[in-house]
Amino acid sequence: MAEPTTERIWSPTPTHQCWAFIIGSALFALGSVPKLGETLGVDAINICYFVGAWFFTTGGFIQLHLSGPRSTDGPDGRPTLRVDWLTAATQFVGTLAFNVSTTFALTADTVTEIQRRVWTPDAGGSVLFLASGVCAVVGYRGPHRLWAPRVREWWSIMINLAGCIAFGVSAVAAFVTPYGVTVAAVLATSATLVGALCFLVASAIMLGPSRSEVPTTG
Repeated sequence: MAEPTTERIWSPTPTHQCWAFIIGSALFALGSVPKLGETLGVDAINICYFVGAWFFTTGGFIQLHLSGPRSTDGPDGRPTLRVDWLTAATQFVGTLAFNVSTTFALTADTVTEIQRRVWTPDAGGSVLFLASGVCAVVGYRGPHRLWAPRVREWWSIMINLAGCIAFGVSAVAAFVTPYGVTVAAVLATSATLVGALCFLVASAIMLGPSRSEVPTTG
């Protein structure tokens, strides 16, 4: 008797991962366009962030799924965490933090919450994204040179790290003092835009069937 076969309804790929991050980044960038909130309204802007965060979470989940096993045997035979898995896991948890904060921003009702109702990257998610970006750099340095500008993966990792730093700047600038004053509202929005564009470019660079080197001219 033949063995029953099962087929996956959907098998995620790196291309799916890239497109999820690209769409999420585009929505984040749209929500951060200066003065757009005055035209579309606060709720429309926060919907952009809310939906974008779910695309980020989808991309993060795919990345975690594709990252492979959590650990490998170290030189001494003991299990050692793999950097690829740690990078993906840290970023995925960071996207979940953004899901929570974008939901709060979208559903804020009280006067105190309204003062900071337009979403900006929260501290928890930003720290996790930054940790993920650093892990990616450390992991890349292992099998490759730290300076490899001809390789598109290197560009993707470094631009992603720049985006993580920008989100961290935004989180600090968006801090609300006990007097209800935002530290630097314009900087918070601008840094969110820069970070979103960095994530978009970092993902777009990796679109394609292979991690080939970036062609040079001349």
